[in-house]
Amino acid sequence: MPIDAAKALAAEPRTGEITWDRKDVLLYHLGVGAGVPATDPDELRYTLESRLHVLPSFATVAGSGSPGVISGLSMPGVDVDLARVLHGGQSLTLHRPLPAEGTATATGRIAAVYDKGKAAVLVMRTEVTDADGPLWTNDAQIFVRGEGGWGGERGPSTRLDPPAGDPDKTVERHIREDQALLYRLSGDRNPLHADPDFARAAGFDRPILHGLCTYGITLKAVVDTLLDGDVTRVRAYATRFAGVVFPGETLRIRMWRGEAAVRVAVSAAERADAPVLADTIVEHS
Repeated sequence: MPIDAAKALAAEPRTGEITWDRKDVLLYHLGVGAGVPATDPDELRYTLESRLHVLPSFATVAGSGSPGVISGLSMPGVDVDLARVLHGGQSLTLHRPLPAEGTATATGRIAAVYDKGKAAVLVMRTEVTDADGPLWTNDAQIFVRGEGGWGGERGPSTRLDPPAGDPDKTVERHIREDQALLYRLSGDRNPLHADPDFARAAGFDRPILHGLCTYGITLKAVVDTLLDGDVTRVRAYATRFAGVVFPGETLRIRMWRGEAAVRVAVSAAERADAPVLADTIVEHS
């Protein structure tokens, strides 16, 4: 069996040093669509190093740039075909605001392995600390088609009841044709997002946008629209990847304001609002 759940869960955590600087942050922000319009003061917070505020979702690529999806597939007990892998969901907990440059220790491990019948789900957890203490915790849910059915624990459901009523805000964000090519420079070089032949082998007509790029675009929209542009207000951010996005499409981002959280739903506007992100929550101060 390509996935040995017991071996994956028992494996020693991997610990290493990561570093990042302002250039890494600036490149990430451009990769999630910051800088339009280029001279807008609100956008310069993301694109000018002298004013730089760090979007919390930068944590998904900080340091080595290798996201949990990639690092999880190299853990003991996991030997799967990359073409069968999809990023199922992502959750991020911020312990304090992210610095624009830093050195930290990242510890990664497989926190859970679930048997969904026709697929397996791996939860890759990465905990990051620096000299001042914990910075963030990332959980990547890795969906592997065709690898379930061994009789393991099914795991909790991540489905939430739909938000009630009409959204408080709706915004649209156009995805550039080269958005995936730009975003992948932050670390995720999975050919699914750049190579047409690989994408077809994985069952897609053409390369798709990284789920974590949509994740970042969405968080930026929430921060800019409902959190007064203040990245330090974000406490946690979780989503389930419900569908794909193709470069060149338009994201429709609906937001429902709560007392300490924003519920979000994201769809592809040109494909009859096909769901893209679901069960999405941004917790904030």
